[in-house]
Amino acid sequence: MNSKVLEEIQEVVDFLDKKIPFRPEVAIILGSGLGGFASSLKEQFSIPYQEIPHFHSPSVEGHEGKILFGKVDGIKVAALQGRWHYYEGHSMDSVVLPTRALASLGVHTLFLTNAAGGINLKFQAGDLVIIEDHLNLMGDNPLTGKDSPLFGPRFPDMSEPYSHECIQILETAAQKLKIPYKKGVYGGLRGPTYETPAEVKMLRTLGCDMVGMSTVPESIAAKHLGMRVMGISCITNMAAGIEKKTLDHKEVQETANSIIQVLTTWMLEVIPKLTKESPLSFPSTNPLKR
Repeated sequence: MNSKVLEEIQEVVDFLDKKIPFRPEVAIILGSGLGGFASSLKEQFSIPYQEIPHFHSPSVEGHEGKILFGKVDGIKVAALQGRWHYYEGHSMDSVVLPTRALASLGVHTLFLTNAAGGINLKFQAGDLVIIEDHLNLMGDNPLTGKDSPLFGPRFPDMSEPYSHECIQILETAAQKLKIPYKKGVYGGLRGPTYETPAEVKMLRTLGCDMVGMSTVPESIAAKHLGMRVMGISCITNMAAGIEKKTLDHKEVQETANSIIQVLTTWMLEVIPKLTKESPLSFPSTNPLKR
């Protein structure tokens, strides 16, 4: 991580520190068509991405492009309505800039959501899937480059990329609310093309249950920072070759919009359970404001 990246993160932190009504504890990144959750937050305060230094307005439909700060049963939340992607031409450091800035503000748990294509033949469009693990098939890693001990170790452990504790919280809440769910492994590809039928068969052989073009970089960066990570994929379509129809982004948005209320109900049950058990361990030399 070069000095320019550190300066950009510091500028984001300084800007938000002066604007936001409180420092968030939990951050949620909302995928394609899933931004509607943010309207359920209490005591809302929003900032468009274009006003924040080094943030980018998403170019993909279904990503509104603003951060909402609010509360769920007293838990302070930052909800990012949309993300920008590696396939849009941004660097990995840029893709994970929000994750690093929010960690520097004190976020201890990162809740990732995405729209994904179903690979597991037991899945169908409209399923909600708890992410248990992932395969990084993007051909890059947000930790590539010069190491910065300010943010974490050179070789971070990834044996638990998605917190087992948080997965249990998600399952308990779903069972209480009688929300059907599945669990699976997310395959992160660079995109922006949808996968070919042959690639889908390969991904299934490798152990992927769903596939998308996000989430993996944020998970890696968050784990590097010592954050807890949890994730839910919305299966918006079955991947290429499984059903005899072409894929398009409009279908992704429509399916995501159709289940946002169920996902919102689930998330509102889960967030109050995400209390901070112990302080994050940031090196004392960390120059970023927290």
